[in-house]
Amino acid sequence: MMRELLVATGLAAFCSCGGSKPPKEPAANAPAQEKVKPVDETRRFPLADQVSMRLVDDHVLGKDFLPGGNVAEYRRKGKTYQQFLVHTKSPEAAALLLFDFKNHLRDSKFLPHMGGYFGMDGAAAVYVFPKGAFLAGFVGLPEKDADLLARQFAAHLD
Repeated sequence: MMRELLVATGLAAFCSCGGSKPPKEPAANAPAQEKVKPVDETRRFPLADQVSMRLVDDHVLGKDFLPGGNVAEYRRKGKTYQQFLVHTKSPEAAALLLFDFKNHLRDSKFLPHMGGYFGMDGAAAVYVFPKGAFLAGFVGLPEKDADLLARQFAAHLD
């Protein structure tokens, strides 16, 4: 009898410890969380050789892990490439997006001088880097060409 009482008490204590309450469900009349519109950072992009500029509400470059931002298309010496910029809420958020992008790239190479990566996204070369609360980059340029433009672009992100 004493043994059964100890087992029952232990079982009751075990079951009551460590349990967590189920998450609260939102109230039926609570407003849906609104998506934050991306910031128009058009002024930060160079105008030379620019073919188009657009503000993308969500999924810059069609990447489901990226929020909205700015994408510009350029044509220089017969080559077409894209330049993009995502303004996040913090440097930490930009770093997390960089990590997501790195994991998406094939043969990614760390760029210590920029804190970013260069790699392949399908058949397109991608150069991506964080700068404060920004995630920026280039699609469609060789590393050497993208690096030169990235250094210039980073100077406009202060």
